Amino acid sequence: MARSVVLAGTERCPGCQIPPRWCICAALNPVVTPLRIDVLLHRREQWRPTSTGKLIGRALAGSGSHVFDRNRPLESTEVVDPARELWILHPRGEPLPSDPALQPDPSRIQVLLLDGSWNEAGQMLREFESWGRPVGLPLTGPSRYWLREQQGEGHLSTVEALIGLFTVLDLPAPAQRLQLHFELHVYASLRARGRLAEAARYLSTSPIRDALPHFLELLHERRPNPSLPRISPLSGSPTDSPLSPAPPHP
Repeated sequence: MARSVVLAGTERCPGCQIPPRWCICAALNPVVTPLRIDVLLHRREQWRPTSTGKLIGRALAGSGSHVFDRNRPLESTEVVDPARELWILHPRGEPLPSDPALQPDPSRIQVLLLDGSWNEAGQMLREFESWGRPVGLPLTGPSRYWLREQQGEGHLSTVEALIGLFTVLDLPAPAQRLQLHFELHVYASLRARGRLAEAARYLSTSPIRDALPHFLELLHERRPNPSLPRISPLSGSPTDSPLSPAPPHP
């Protein structure tokens, strides 16, 4: 069985939270979206390296991150942008219509994502639903978040919910770029855990296989040596990269 560097207690990259051998920071150019995105992390979630809420904070330009802790209550003025309509994303929220033509201008929307277990997210919703409009999405299909067991069909990770929202709002470029960030994170984490067969299956159906072949080749060649230079971003200029910033949606 392959040795898991995670179980061995190897240090983690302060950026991507993956052991340095599988660090993917060099591939992560920020995703730009006209939405304002804020993530509310349950206090337990902030210490979990698999948190996709923290992944959103790294991948999305201008996103905000806040910690939910009953001992340190948040004020709405710390989170809410009064110039935008606040949507609080949760499966129990008001279903959004699937037709993008029925949606408001994304530049007028702020999205608050609740990152934690299902019970923790429900607790946060009860605490903050008066701040804005709880909304749900018509999400279906199995989760691609193979690092944690999901609770059934349509129960997706925080980052997958945001990708679904981008799709509903007809923002394909941010959706595609964030999907690549997410799947690269899952794949590298599986490799870091020594789950080689599972990582190979994941990669066989992942868009990163075709979108990031050069980066994956370099990633697989790297050796655990902190003195090694970081892998440069994908071949070509940054504007040619699938992970380069998406232009604002018109």
